[in-house]
Amino acid sequence: MKKYPHYLERLQAATRKFWEKPALNNIGGETFTYEQMARTIAHFHVLFENSGIKKGDKIALCAQNGARWGFAYLAVNTYETIIVPILADFKPDSVMGLVNHSDSIALFTDSDKWSKMDIAKMPKVRFVLDINTLQLLFCNDKKVSKAFENLDKLFDKKYPDGFGPDDVVYPTDNWDDLSTINYTSGSTGDPKGVMLTYRNFSATVDYSQRFMPAGDKIISMLPMAHMYGLVIEYLYPICNGTSIYWLGKAPTPTILLKAFADIRPYLLITVPLVIEKIYKAKIKPIIEKPAVKAALKVPGLNNIIYSKIRKGLLEAFGGKVQEFVMGGAPLNPEVEKILKKIKFPYVVGYGMTEACPLMSYEAWTKYVPGSCGKAIDMCEIRIDSDDPQNVVGEIQARGENITIGYYNNPEATANAFTEDGWLKTGDLGIMDAEGNIFIRGRSKNMILGPSGQNIYPEEIEAVANNQDYVVESVVVDRGGKLVALVFLDEQAIATALLDAETKHSIPEKIRLSSNRQLPSFSQIHKVIVQDVPFEKTPKMSIRRFLYT
Repeated sequence: MKKYPHYLERLQAATRKFWEKPALNNIGGETFTYEQMARTIAHFHVLFENSGIKKGDKIALCAQNGARWGFAYLAVNTYETIIVPILADFKPDSVMGLVNHSDSIALFTDSDKWSKMDIAKMPKVRFVLDINTLQLLFCNDKKVSKAFENLDKLFDKKYPDGFGPDDVVYPTDNWDDLSTINYTSGSTGDPKGVMLTYRNFSATVDYSQRFMPAGDKIISMLPMAHMYGLVIEYLYPICNGTSIYWLGKAPTPTILLKAFADIRPYLLITVPLVIEKIYKAKIKPIIEKPAVKAALKVPGLNNIIYSKIRKGLLEAFGGKVQEFVMGGAPLNPEVEKILKKIKFPYVVGYGMTEACPLMSYEAWTKYVPGSCGKAIDMCEIRIDSDDPQNVVGEIQARGENITIGYYNNPEATANAFTEDGWLKTGDLGIMDAEGNIFIRGRSKNMILGPSGQNIYPEEIEAVANNQDYVVESVVVDRGGKLVALVFLDEQAIATALLDAETKHSIPEKIRLSSNRQLPSFSQIHKVIVQDVPFEKTPKMSIRRFLYT
């Protein structure tokens, strides 16, 4: 096993070093310094100690992103109680089902979510805490009630000389103990609670600190109960002494741009869809102007134009972003081609909850377009294929960051690993001689063509998404024919002042234009327009199963 620091050791050091610096911040709202964060965590620990809560007990956390979510998570995690973060967007019945499945004895939430739940459906829960007001919403345990009522006195008794940096001491002799149970969906039929250890988190945080940029401030926009947001936007930066800023519920573009300008983050974690929208709205209209098209063919002048486009984009994000890290889906090839030309500092990584979450990454200066980087040095990746460089196979992984299985679901755990202990990701891809990984699609999405060809709908969608007025698409098999479901940019269509006949012909133009770029066995038979955007997962991937 590799030797590297425990992430709670890093957190402890950062807290002591940056004692007076803002740590957890709600944009336009509350701000907590590292001292206040540590003091609040210590109050939680006193409450736990005097309530009889033990190491290994489970506490569920279901609330909106924000500073108070941040210290609630760390309070549980640093006490060695197992934290069960649950996505705030899950339906109440799903939340209650996962609280039960995880054997949680307490629930941290907010009054709004609590008002939609029924405690009778969560018989193991001893108390419920509102993380916004730090008041009990429910309690059937006298020991908890008494500890809560006397919390300040108990805290002063434990720290008679006051609470200072030297009092921040977090446990690190728990490498292979269970740290977190994270549910990848709200389904209560066959819940998959991914079990992640302190070693898993320490491995990813260590890799991130060694290879990803470091900086003063970061804006968190992804769900904290999702591993991508939790580890890359929160745990790794907070262990660096970074100030974390939360946006709250879906901000308007105006609020978002103001936040970038005010905070000037050093790193931006996003999904390809966001960058693709920016490309279509900000870059494509510029480079398709006749005069610009002509200028881009002139050596030297083209670099000046690309440089100006790059500078304008970076300034829109505050001007200090060192790298844009994307994940969750492949980046559109046309978009990627232009981003490389303007030397935009982006990289597409690869991971999943079961890998806590990172499996591959590469610094943007070395990143190979179309890939998702190379395997991080905390894990190994192999392609289950006789010719991994040319013949697609399942991507499999093992290493320090890989889950130990699914909570209370031995069948799912057994099915997730090969006989020799490699995690079966369900993703298909190839790997070049340098170790760059190229994802071709999900094994469950692959369509078998009439002559036995493997058709990857994601590759067809990348072509369809490049057509005029297409925002996003899903390709499905309908009776042996490939059908492209597309969601169109109505604003762009309105701006173009198209007549009724031209608008009516858009689907057929999308089909014909796409098919000119596709092999014969991947031809689109029909294009159907969706009236509303496709439903998404928390990491902004399309819920494909709803459309097949």
